[in-house]
Amino acid sequence: MQVLQAGKHKLLLLELDTEFVSNIVRQAGFDVKVEDRKRSLVLDLEAPQRESPLLLFDAADPGNLGWFSRCQFYVDGHTGTVLQTPIFVANRTDRQGNILPNSVRLQINKELPAAFRLPGKQPVNEQMLYAVLYNLLSALMTTGVGVCGGSVVRPLAGRTERGGSTN
Repeated sequence: MQVLQAGKHKLLLLELDTEFVSNIVRQAGFDVKVEDRKRSLVLDLEAPQRESPLLLFDAADPGNLGWFSRCQFYVDGHTGTVLQTPIFVANRTDRQGNILPNSVRLQINKELPAAFRLPGKQPVNEQMLYAVLYNLLSALMTTGVGVCGGSVVRPLAGRTERGGSTN
């Protein structure tokens, strides 16, 4: 990790090891394609042997209350940000534009404000980010990740369709 000074702004530059990240992703049960960009790391993830969708669910739907109460991660549905992390989530689609239920794209920002903190007010470093990444991937497979509002990130599991009026 490096600290960069740009005028009065301080940035943390994470030095992520793409091979180490790939190993973490594989341990969590995903196939991965990694693209190392200058300011971010992009991961195309797929769980091909998984028969059910990844546990990315609509946190606002009362039918998903059981998942909502036990999940550790929440995604802002307007931006794709995994709250309190430098990670963004996006749906992946097939050639016809249908959302792939076993696949997501993650982007990990490498440049962060110096004051950035992970959950629990922990300062960010590569090792902490690796742990958060593994926990997020495990949650997608086992406990669930809630999508809060918005229409940019679509839920993959649970009650994903809004029904008509209940009157």
